[in-house]
Amino acid sequence: MAPTKQWVLMPQSHQDIDALEKKCRRLVSQRAVLAAGVAVVPLPGVDIMTDIGLFSMLFDDINSEFGLTPAQIAMQQRKLQLLTYEALAAVGSLLVGKLMTRELVLHVLRRSGAKMLARQAVKFLPLAGQALGAAVSFAAFRTIGNQHVAACAAVARRTLG
Repeated sequence: MAPTKQWVLMPQSHQDIDALEKKCRRLVSQRAVLAAGVAVVPLPGVDIMTDIGLFSMLFDDINSEFGLTPAQIAMQQRKLQLLTYEALAAVGSLLVGKLMTRELVLHVLRRSGAKMLARQAVKFLPLAGQALGAAVSFAAFRTIGNQHVAACAAVARRTLG
């Protein structure tokens, strides 16, 4: 028998939200280390493709932790759904409560385009360039990931009241 996916409810208190924020920020840092490790590989484009996959999984995981996947929102009581959608609109995050698509992830990466361009440019320098590329990759990944965590936490706080 296949295991069933457990549904995660939205956090029920501000302490729950704080705990989820910490947990998700650790997850962001772990994935940022992976992204930085791939950035060391001197093949142009490999890191971008890896980032797309890592970001897609990361955003889905964070949304799920906060109870903000489309399926989780659909299971909420009607009143809570309305509060959640109002909070999503107020926060204005493009990625909270959405089904992750490659296009959405690419949009986020394009918004941080200068960092991505710098990371690609330094790849052509020997060793120091690879180390710098990894550092830029880590910083960019962590910044974008933590912004998403903050947006999910803000939606959860607004919904909680």
